[in-house]
Amino acid sequence: MSMNMYTGFTRLCKGLAVVLVGGHIIVQILPSALSYLALIPAKTIPFAWNLITAGYTEQTVYGAIISTIGLIYLGKLLEPIWGSREFLKFIFIVNFLTSVFVFITTISLYYITRLEIYLYMPISGFQGVLCGFLVGIKQIMPDQELAILKLKAKWLPSLALLFSIAISFFTADSVSYLPTIVFGTYLGWIYLRYWQKKPETKLKGDPSDEFSFSSFFPEFLRPVIDPIATVFERMLCGRRFETSNEERGYTLGGSMLPGSDPIEASRRRFYAWFTYKFQGKRCQST
Repeated sequence: MSMNMYTGFTRLCKGLAVVLVGGHIIVQILPSALSYLALIPAKTIPFAWNLITAGYTEQTVYGAIISTIGLIYLGKLLEPIWGSREFLKFIFIVNFLTSVFVFITTISLYYITRLEIYLYMPISGFQGVLCGFLVGIKQIMPDQELAILKLKAKWLPSLALLFSIAISFFTADSVSYLPTIVFGTYLGWIYLRYWQKKPETKLKGDPSDEFSFSSFFPEFLRPVIDPIATVFERMLCGRRFETSNEERGYTLGGSMLPGSDPIEASRRRFYAWFTYKFQGKRCQST
């Protein structure tokens, strides 16, 4: 049996895993530390740092295990493609913005319901960033078949979100994790769609149709989703995606030159790396 799945974890992911485990140990030894590390909306002002620390604080042992395993395995795929600096930048931005939106959501829920539980419930965990990682997997290897689940990788973030929503109907504390998962998925997509720098093109984002917002939904829903998503896309980036290819000389007579799409080129490089790194070494070890 190949041991490759248990090796090749990056140094950065190992270091972040130590942070996650360490954060869990701290709140177990010193429960009072949770009020300073977790996102508690009533205390976020003046304890604004919990917008950052909440994402690295796991309250349960199950959460610590899942987050640590997810980090090192998903990071094993993403960090070599993005680079360590970009990988860390993605984690920081998605984690921070997810906490900001969760804070706004819980405050809004309090004013709507007047239930103080929304103000004092400690919210924390790495699940938002993990869902952002799944969006990254969808981007770089959308058609990769997952043998265990018998589905393509592009459906991972959608299924994770659907599963979390379904579970929320049977749990009393869904506010402690569901908004984090929803915003982590969405902000992960926003970052990769519009903000991530592409050194090979000197542009930002991924304008491909395969990575559009409607690609998270089944085919029959896309005619309804696309017009709505287009409005928000134009608000965020105007006509940049429509003109960027022509500005950089990737088209000829209105058609894309064969092999000139930088996004597709990045995916081809990933498939070549993935095949060598995982499938090739697996053959050598059998």
